[in-house]
Amino acid sequence: MSTTTEVIAHHWAFAVFLVIALGLCCLMLAGAWFLGGRARGRHKNTPFESGIDSVGSTQMRLSAKFYLVAMFFVIFDVEALYLYAWSTSIRESGWVGFVEAAIFILVLLAGLVYLVRIGALDWAPARRRVVVKTDKVTHTNHHTQ
Repeated sequence: MSTTTEVIAHHWAFAVFLVIALGLCCLMLAGAWFLGGRARGRHKNTPFESGIDSVGSTQMRLSAKFYLVAMFFVIFDVEALYLYAWSTSIRESGWVGFVEAAIFILVLLAGLVYLVRIGALDWAPARRRVVVKTDKVTHTNHHTQ
């Protein structure tokens, strides 16, 4: 028996899955092409958002803060999923699982404190931020008699 025949014999189910998946994709694309509408209008290819024509250039530059906050949200949201999975198996994991989850939460809190300290979650630009000074205030009596 040749090598390719052995590979196909061992992985025939995966090969069938790939052929069916690719065939289904091609069938859906061909169906959309043949059954889809053919209307051509003056404003058909004009981009719009929520039914409103766009105003201005689409090449607007966004601050990297938006992307950073989105990544932080995804990171902490995924961690919440891990905690949910842990909470469903609390009886099986016992105290060892509780200690592991507590360490996990402490590491997350340390990461969150670090992000706040470096200013990664500050939305305002640097020129608009208000700096609060905590100077020692001494009370003196200017009214002498």
